[in-house]
Amino acid sequence: MNSSNPSPANPIPTGLTVHTQSRLLEVAFDDGAGFSLPYELLRVYSPSAEVRGHGAGQEVLQTGMRNILITALEPVGNYAVQPHFSDGHNTGIYTWAYLYWLGVNQEQLWEDYLQRLDEAGHGREAGRDLPMTASGGHCH
Repeated sequence: MNSSNPSPANPIPTGLTVHTQSRLLEVAFDDGAGFSLPYELLRVYSPSAEVRGHGAGQEVLQTGMRNILITALEPVGNYAVQPHFSDGHNTGIYTWAYLYWLGVNQEQLWEDYLQRLDEAGHGREAGRDLPMTASGGHCH
């Protein structure tokens, strides 16, 4: 990673804050962008093979993640973090670029997730709740 020329394709975080009560991972980047990423979003879009599969069309819909917690957040070199979730999942490595991408696209990703849950006949235990923008979204 070239730290002298950061860009959205090469973001460098300036802060990571785990908020247990609100279940949000707050990530600030050196380009001024900042995101509050819900644990549920992080868990259902884990970059692990367990969630993504090994190719297009092999993704596994994650259900029952509404109350998921991050129990630990470990650094991976100087390019990523590896969250440990309360359901035992800990194989996803979230690069800085992937966290940035999740932040930029979280509203659409959230709607896609809710639609996939609906299509599969699953809810989030109490319905659709508030849209992502009410609990997440951008912070500056």
